[in-house]
Amino acid sequence: MIHLTDITKQHGNRVLFKNASFQILPGSRTGLVGPNGAGKSTIFRIITGEEGLDSGDISCGKKTVIGYFSQDVGEMSGRSALEEVISASEVTVKLGEQIRTMEAQMCEPMDDDEMASLLERYGNVQQEFEHRGGYDLESRAQAVLTGLGIGPNDYANPVESFSGGWKMRIALAKILTLNPDVLLLDEPTNHLDVESIIWLENWLAEDYQGALVMTSHDRDFMNRLVNRIVEVAAGTITSYSGNYDFYLREREIRREQLEASYKRQQDMLAKEEDFIAKFAARASHAAQVQSRVKKLEKIERIVLPAEQKLVRFEFSEPPRSGDDVISLQDLGKSWTQENGTEKPVFSGISGMVSRGDKIAVVGVNGAGKSTFLKTIIGDTSTSYGSATIGANVHSGYFSQHSMELLNPQKTVFETVQDALPMQTIGVLRNLCAAFLFQGDDVDKRVDKLSGGEKARLILATLLGRPLNLLILDEPTNHLDIQSREVLLESLQKFTGTLLLVSHDRHFLRSLIGKVFEIDHGKMVTYKGDYEYYLQKTGRDHLA
Repeated sequence: MIHLTDITKQHGNRVLFKNASFQILPGSRTGLVGPNGAGKSTIFRIITGEEGLDSGDISCGKKTVIGYFSQDVGEMSGRSALEEVISASEVTVKLGEQIRTMEAQMCEPMDDDEMASLLERYGNVQQEFEHRGGYDLESRAQAVLTGLGIGPNDYANPVESFSGGWKMRIALAKILTLNPDVLLLDEPTNHLDVESIIWLENWLAEDYQGALVMTSHDRDFMNRLVNRIVEVAAGTITSYSGNYDFYLREREIRREQLEASYKRQQDMLAKEEDFIAKFAARASHAAQVQSRVKKLEKIERIVLPAEQKLVRFEFSEPPRSGDDVISLQDLGKSWTQENGTEKPVFSGISGMVSRGDKIAVVGVNGAGKSTFLKTIIGDTSTSYGSATIGANVHSGYFSQHSMELLNPQKTVFETVQDALPMQTIGVLRNLCAAFLFQGDDVDKRVDKLSGGEKARLILATLLGRPLNLLILDEPTNHLDIQSREVLLESLQKFTGTLLLVSHDRHFLRSLIGKVFEIDHGKMVTYKGDYEYYLQKTGRDHLA
């Protein structure tokens, strides 16, 4: 279907990949992985023709329809949500118009040759229209929008009225409704809640028949959908037959084998070089020396790819808080609307957060999870009741808004130093390295950091401080899988109290011991882990 052969691409002095090849076959399911900046998004842009190659070839079937979803959704205006989604299928809409025009022409008198020509064109257009799913375009658009959390009541709302996160869903719906032969998805689960992620997972697994190539920071999502991993790293492209977990195991095995081959080759080279050095001056061994020199020149040297070393940071034990960390008494919050009426978010929430609890706050999008956390931390005032913080509680709060509060002129190291002024340079550098800021990365200015790097920086400053209560609102957004694993390991070792909102199911399963569910303005407590919550609520399909 799509063949990339001996492709080479360079950005400035940096070679992304050289003489690399891989194929996208009909119906294949591929996960594209690699460190940030390795060239994953470049691969997508090459396939769509947005970027060219330095060398090599890309071939694609003439009638192959490619759909590409990226994080750059572009401008949206002048249409309703449903119209915006259908607009991506412009070719299909025009084919439908041609069919109606030709059907009208068929009712007019014409000679046999004209009718034969018209019928031939009609058959070709109808075949293409059917291939693109034209007959159920509108119903498909509605189903996709609803699956992504935008229901019938919102179909007619102008796209300008939706927030950035909801516009991302509309942009994703446009690509899915297109129903292309090849679907390229760059981080499709960003800005989706768990229910929408599960819907997308099921749609891709059961309803979509084409070829899929995707990047995702959601480990579970990747594992359940792909049966091949293509790694873009260290200047090359490598394929692995299996899901993400298989890839991790197989990559480790391959690296161990490569290291063993490298060691054997180095031992052999050392022996040959010793022989050459020892007998180079002896005429009696001249032929042997020359033979071995030529042999060494022909040997293709094994090069071990650079591997980022994970630095383990020993986080200091937080001070002990009282047993009652947060007491909730009939807590309620409502917002005053433009017309002066009160819109309730939640009410009558009572409960206790005890020392050492690791609690997930869950609920559908718009249930009030973030507002709940803000009222607890004091970021927004309560409308009714109270949220009382217990004795000797030292809290830290992470939200997407936290990234906007960073000083753009300061470096990574200066930001961490400001948060931990009493620590030594060595301790600060180790903390930075533990959150994947190594070498020159610590001297990067904040305004040059990506969203994921900013999130890691804030989390490093929080976890490096002597806090015993962490309130984290979607800390895994923008983080790649490796960064998520670093954070997960840090939070597993954290001996304080944790309240967490996250849509990463692997993260929740590996960390949580209690669940607060906010549903229709009320809160229910489940005294068990995330799996227990899913079973008790009949949401096992979300596991």
